[in-house]
Amino acid sequence: MIGKRLQLARRAAGLSLRDLEAKIDKAVSAQALSKYERDEMMPSSDVLAAVARALGVAESYLLGQNDLTLESVEFRKNKITSRKDEASIKASVLSAVERYLEIEEFVGLQSAKWSKPEGGPFRVLESSDAENAAMRLRTAWDLGNDPIPNLAEFLEEQGIKAIPLELGVRVSGLMCVARRSKGENVPVIIVNRDDTGERQRFTLAHELGHLVLEAPGGEKGEKLAHGFAGAFLMPAEILWREVGKHRELLSIGELLELKALFKTSIQAITYRLKDLRIIGEPLFKRLFDEFERRGWRKPPYAEPGAIVPEKPERFTRLCYRAVSEGAISEAKAAELLGVSVRELNRRLENPA
Repeated sequence: MIGKRLQLARRAAGLSLRDLEAKIDKAVSAQALSKYERDEMMPSSDVLAAVARALGVAESYLLGQNDLTLESVEFRKNKITSRKDEASIKASVLSAVERYLEIEEFVGLQSAKWSKPEGGPFRVLESSDAENAAMRLRTAWDLGNDPIPNLAEFLEEQGIKAIPLELGVRVSGLMCVARRSKGENVPVIIVNRDDTGERQRFTLAHELGHLVLEAPGGEKGEKLAHGFAGAFLMPAEILWREVGKHRELLSIGELLELKALFKTSIQAITYRLKDLRIIGEPLFKRLFDEFERRGWRKPPYAEPGAIVPEKPERFTRLCYRAVSEGAISEAKAAELLGVSVRELNRRLENPA
């Protein structure tokens, strides 16, 4: 039966039943589509093909039987405008995770196993707890105090799926757990693929906080996750070494050098300096007034020294491997990657 997957694909496309009816040129009514979603009817082969084309998915996807569900969904957002937006995002996430687990099965690989780090989940109630939790996690993962070159790839090595998706302008990312009836549950962090690299890195660290922290909910929990992210990405020891323990003045040029070191935004660095009391409130306010004047505090957050977006490549590598080994067809690989067969061949033969 196709009900669950049809509804998922429709929501991912941001369509109502009436919208889908129109996109398939009224081949069937919205009422019939609703019955398909409730598994009260099955579409004919012609209608199934039309629906799949309208939703941009393969017929095989709609006919699949994966029972994957998402739990513990945590958004990093400004404001989602409607339940429809949130449902669409969740549907896109579920579809992306499903494709990722599917390609692992095709090449005979298991997901890297996620296990809670030693001492986790870390209970945090105050900002000092978040600072301590970040250092304990770095110790548990043997990271030392050095900046992490590619955070997305590193998280994948720890068994966390890191996936970039189109999330719109109001959502930076989210964390959830993909639960399946067979096999280990998989933690997932989604980042907005259209965000700058520095914002993506902070989102990855922020959502990691939601995964490893035991914290209050609501606004306080978000602030603690922010504090954790800053401490995890920018350890105090390095900042004290590079900046000193107390400063009355800071130039934009010096902040840009720190941005290149940590691969985080100038604004995140400035917040971190204030949290560590390296700078006081007056200098913090002057700097943010300057950021406002330069237009860095609003989308597209066009700070200089842009960081290359985080782009975990494991999923793509697995798709290429599966094609080369004959585990899947080029058409299936193109479907999983969301590109045409022609574009897939171009990437395989002439990636430059």
